Formats: sequence, C-alpha cells, structure tokens
Amino acid sequence: MFERRLANSLEQVLQALAPFLKALKALAVESTYNWYWLVDGLMDAGVNVRLVNTAAIPQYAGLKHGNDHTDARHLAHLLRLNLLPEGYIYPREQRAVRVLLRRRFLLVRQKI
Repeated sequence: MFERRLANSLEQVLQALAPFLKALKALAVESTYNWYWLVDGLMDAGVNVRLVNTAAIPQYAGLKHGNDHTDARHLAHLLRLNLLPEGYIYPREQRAVRVLLRRRFLLVRQKI
C-alpha cells in the first residue's frame, strides 16, 4: 500500500505513516547499528513495533536478488501471516547494561 525510502528522521517517518496509523496493526523493524531511536519514537507514538530476528528469517526461494524493496515486502508478508521471527526489544532502562555486557563479552573473546 505504501513504499518509500525516508531519511533517518522520526518526524519524517511519523509524517509518512500518519495516514495509515489507525489501520496499522504492527510495524516490522530490522535491527541495525542504531535502531533504538526509531523503535522508541514509534512506540511513543503508539505504534505496535516488532523487532525482526533477521538470523531466523527463511529466505524466499523465488527471490533472485535481494534489496531493500524486496526485503521489506518479504518482511511485510511474514508479519501479515504471523510468521515473522521476532527479537526482544529491551526496555530503555536496561539497554545500557546490555550494551556494556555485550562489549565486555566481545573484549573477553578478543583476549583469548
């Protein structure tokens, strides 16, 4: 129904989604390096956000070339069919400890 590449701006994302918010049941977001701002902003706006577990996504067999357009459609179909593998969205209060523990784990692994 709606496809558009947007800048990394919460205002632009919310403005683009505004006509669809009442009909929107959920929104799938892939975790990238810095995704917390988007998830937090969408959740604050009342959007049901689902974090995609990209490691558990089955590849679509008919897809010859993956790109943002086809990946987004595939995720939308998985979400619509209630087959989307999801990750856990840590509460804001716990994220700093999680990031610190992940960094420590990485440093310990590198020492070995």
